[in-house]
Amino acid sequence: MEQTKRFIGIDIGGTKCAVTLGDENGAILRKVRFMTGTPEETVEAILSAAERFLLDATEAGECVLCAGISCGGPLDSEKGIILSPPNLPGWDHVEIVRMTRERLGIPAQLANDANACALAEWRFGAGRGTRHMIFLTFGTGMGAGIIIDGKIYSGANGNAGEVGHVRMDRFGPIGYGKMGSFEGFVSGGGIAMSARSLATERLQRGETVAYCRSYEELASVSAKTVADAARAGDETAREVFRLCGEMLGRGLAILVDILNPECIVIGSVFARAEDLLREPMEEALMCEALPFSRAAVRIVPAELGDAIGDKAALALAIDLAADMNL
Repeated sequence: MEQTKRFIGIDIGGTKCAVTLGDENGAILRKVRFMTGTPEETVEAILSAAERFLLDATEAGECVLCAGISCGGPLDSEKGIILSPPNLPGWDHVEIVRMTRERLGIPAQLANDANACALAEWRFGAGRGTRHMIFLTFGTGMGAGIIIDGKIYSGANGNAGEVGHVRMDRFGPIGYGKMGSFEGFVSGGGIAMSARSLATERLQRGETVAYCRSYEELASVSAKTVADAARAGDETAREVFRLCGEMLGRGLAILVDILNPECIVIGSVFARAEDLLREPMEEALMCEALPFSRAAVRIVPAELGDAIGDKAALALAIDLAADMNL
């Protein structure tokens, strides 16, 4: 009798980590979360939790096939090493895949969070049934996971998909260390920067801005406060989202023309503010993208919501098992 297949997912974040046990459909059966600390104490907590899940599954007659590890970059995915991510101070050259394999005795793979989330949306979410799909994070920053012919495309050294670094204009909000970048215009942080800039201009002219009534409130401006004001009819807030939507459409046009995907799945801010972004996005896309490529693509919000981190790590484990014919 064939054993029930199980997978372990490990999601390493700057604030919190999660370890999950799941099935081949991405269902989360068990989960533990804890705060991220030093690499030594955090890796020990991760592997202890994973080891408990593996032993319990084995005792229940189930077979844990692989582990997937999702983490923000930079990484060396080929060698399975975490390379000093900015949100993980002290995590310098952490050989997380080697340690996982040695401790658990099962295959493991590491991928950046954008690629892992792309796999999750492709397997379990808005990209189901496609062969060529792009996932855009559109959260605090902007990154992409690219799936071509059913496989993640990582590039020559694992750095494919860094769309946030593309310069959209000579001037504009700074994102990914570059003025006027795609991430500068199209991210939660970018929306806040654009909103502060426009609010400062309006306040200097003596005008009223609903989301920022004084210079003292500039520091508290966020994508959410601007979205709330835009929905309430504030014209400055609506201008912020028109600019973001236009730049999103221009960035999408580049991806559509070069990669010709069937589907682009956009997460986080787009999923929450599609009503404010969709129209200017589509107007820009209509002007910029090749008609035949544009007609072939669906642009949709991500489906997995807050569960995407857990399912992303599981998707990596499931993908590895499929590659190994396990």
